[in-house]
Amino acid sequence: MLLLLLLLLDTQSVSFDCQCQLSNQSLFFVNPNHGLAKASRKLKFSRFKAKFWESIRSGFLKNNSTQVMEAPPTLEEEEEPMPEEFVLVEKTQPDGEIEQIIFSSGGDVDVYDLQTLCDKVGWPRRPLSKLAAALKNSYMVATLHSIRKSTGSEGNEQKKLIGMARATSDHAFNATIWDVLVDPSYQGQGLGKALVEKLVRALLQKDIGNISLFADSQVVEFYRNLGFEPDPEGIKGMFWHPRY
Repeated sequence: MLLLLLLLLDTQSVSFDCQCQLSNQSLFFVNPNHGLAKASRKLKFSRFKAKFWESIRSGFLKNNSTQVMEAPPTLEEEEEPMPEEFVLVEKTQPDGEIEQIIFSSGGDVDVYDLQTLCDKVGWPRRPLSKLAAALKNSYMVATLHSIRKSTGSEGNEQKKLIGMARATSDHAFNATIWDVLVDPSYQGQGLGKALVEKLVRALLQKDIGNISLFADSQVVEFYRNLGFEPDPEGIKGMFWHPRY
């Protein structure tokens, strides 16, 4: 029995690592806490292992009396989950109207509103059916909405989509961020930065650590400041292209 327990413990010490390979035009999110978390897990497991063997030894010394073991400690302190929707910014306009910028990761996007937003940033039009399919098949869709409330008028709100970003994923290891856009009239206020940061945080909370995106050359520095790096470790990838 003791030998069986030893074998069971040894199998728990094996770890697996998965790396994502994308093209040299993509950016990868680098989590600065990855090494610290890994070291913390090893330390906590070592303490649990020592406690386990102490309880086994005590059991044999006490005429093999039954020992009740506590459940192993949590390997990582989980960060408090980010709410699905919250007020990111609130400000009062010169006319007394109150405007709130609402962040949501719930995926509530009207496809017509999204097409209007794409038109504002100058993106080529895409079929509405494909836009709807892309939203439906995304792992996570994050949005920014502007809600304006006139003082003294209950229930009279104006809601407008001003930003969006979405991510596809294998639901386990990897995620790729797509279609990051912010209404031009709201650019330069840090909303794009907040949108990407909150989306990355939501993905990390779902234990997805390999996060990538594709970026034009003029916005590479923007994403670098958010923790993304071009091609870490010289990873290369390829794109399929028709020959005709």
